[in-house]
Amino acid sequence: MTKTLVTGINGFTGRYLAQRLLSAGHEVHGLARSDDSSLIDPAITLHVGELLDEERLSTIVAEVEPDYVVHLAAIAFVAHGELDEMYRTNILGTRALLEACARAPKAPRSVLVASSANIYGNATSGTISESAPTAPANDYAVTKVAVENVAAIYGVRLPIIVTRPFNYTGLGQSESFLIPKIVSHIRRRAPEIELGNLDVSRDFSDVRSVVDAYLRLLDAPEAIGGTFNVCSGGTVSLREVITLASRIADHDIEVRVNPDFVRANEVRLLQGSKQRLESVIGPLDVPSFEDTLRWMIEA
Repeated sequence: MTKTLVTGINGFTGRYLAQRLLSAGHEVHGLARSDDSSLIDPAITLHVGELLDEERLSTIVAEVEPDYVVHLAAIAFVAHGELDEMYRTNILGTRALLEACARAPKAPRSVLVASSANIYGNATSGTISESAPTAPANDYAVTKVAVENVAAIYGVRLPIIVTRPFNYTGLGQSESFLIPKIVSHIRRRAPEIELGNLDVSRDFSDVRSVVDAYLRLLDAPEAIGGTFNVCSGGTVSLREVITLASRIADHDIEVRVNPDFVRANEVRLLQGSKQRLESVIGPLDVPSFEDTLRWMIEA
């Protein structure tokens, strides 16, 4: 049976990836900072440890002997207040994991490292391919550029795949993110909501589509050494999100534009190119954004 080790398995993406791996017949092992097994399927073997505990990390990798490793663990909230923790976890934590994999008695067949489309920054508009320059506009994005550079260093020792997911959402995502915030207000039939610029358009994917892409990349030998946008290839505006959500729930909500939520010189249209990804794994199974919203609202 194929063994797959997932870091950050009790996070939003990790939980969905774990279920996708189990359905594909994998023996799934997860790394988490705490023994919160209530968040994951009992079929998963949970290993408790810190990314920065190199000795513990090396022991886990050596014991599991994973065929595949998926590195999701990171501090992903852009406004996270502890910058030292973000830099150490995201950059040094990635390096520690890759070093443990490189030194393991049995080398994994592939290691997928999740970066972020945040690295493209706010200065790029239109459809973005992987050849677009990086222009990180916040500390989180800076850490992800560094993560990709660390992965490049280890690329001579490990079969690494780098992904750059654009915005994605789904049931169970934290309300600190935009779409779950809107869904929460709609579900409880709040009379109003405060948002920023309603006319910006972004590339939103469904978390189920994202984890399916990750699994298919792991199984694609030609993906090794590559960097891939993971996106829907389309866009939806914030105004359209409100309209769709209101229609699904049959609830009209008043939107108040909070100036504090409006960025100066904000890019109006931002979408990813999925051409490289689909050239390797075939067509993506991407639910319509309306279907994703309906799933979140009606659950």
